[in-house]
Amino acid sequence: MTEHFKTFGVIGAGAWGTAIAQLLARNGQSVLLWALEPEVADAINTHHENTVFLPGLPLKPALRATANLGDLAGLDALFCVTPAQHTRATLTRLEGWFKPLAPVVLCSKGIELSTGKFMTQVLAEELPDAIPAVMSGPSFAIDVAKGLPTAVTLAIADAARGAELIEAISTPTFRPYLGTDLLGAEIGGAVKNVLAIACGIALGKGLGRSAHAALIARGYAEMTRLALALGADPETLTGLSGLGDLVLTCSSETSRNMSLGLALGKGEALADVLGSRNCVTEGVATASVLRQLARRRGVEMPICEAVAAVVEGTITVDEAIVALLARPVTTETAST
Repeated sequence: MTEHFKTFGVIGAGAWGTAIAQLLARNGQSVLLWALEPEVADAINTHHENTVFLPGLPLKPALRATANLGDLAGLDALFCVTPAQHTRATLTRLEGWFKPLAPVVLCSKGIELSTGKFMTQVLAEELPDAIPAVMSGPSFAIDVAKGLPTAVTLAIADAARGAELIEAISTPTFRPYLGTDLLGAEIGGAVKNVLAIACGIALGKGLGRSAHAALIARGYAEMTRLALALGADPETLTGLSGLGDLVLTCSSETSRNMSLGLALGKGEALADVLGSRNCVTEGVATASVLRQLARRRGVEMPICEAVAAVVEGTITVDEAIVALLARPVTTETAST
């Protein structure tokens, strides 16, 4: 336990938030998990299980939950794990309780639909005294909660503070790598969700593993082009928060975004798929705002454009596939 980081709060008791809280509790930290739903907090405190979002997995008795956001007041560091489209409203509620100059580690992977802003921009507007950090990488909640080997990027501008935070949260099976490019980490996390829907659609339509691999590679090119246009370091995208997360999310049905794409590829209606879930599929909202952002910056992202059109219902899955395959053949460079 480090000098500055002794108490932690986790905002959001979905599967990923619960997994992070379990990680911190396993490491011997004092951790408090905020749940929007009082029944979730009660189940964690009473039965040491998140019966709604992470059922069947025993939680550390030291992990405590609350439905009162004010109980997180004065903690040394916060992990914000609310869905991207609800992050602003949640951060606004923290005003007055937040400990100034404490790190807020943003773990949501998306872009705000109403403003086109990344989560670090939202944080700067709502809690300007916070030290922003981004944690992203190939990390399924169930793997982290079980203590399976996982590596992620933790991006923070203050490298010294970041190193201390990493020391506080690392375990023998959870390895954060320090980075300073917060925007690059956010771009990787947001774009890979949209690309995972595309990969799921391809496999759901039975297009084969060759097409699947091509989508990952060309999707990675789209991600890199956007990073360059927005001023992020393209090298960040070669790491865990970019390529690493892209490969995982686009290759496993455990991914909510890829499994949604699989369902769409098999002919299921988007509304039916979303209606059957108790969790947020971030790529659906991100697709449209990502397309707008890319167009404003003059960045070609045809795969992401196609996904946006499909989830908006302006074209069918079959029409999207035909349009992508009809694109002109070009050279393979970072700019094409």
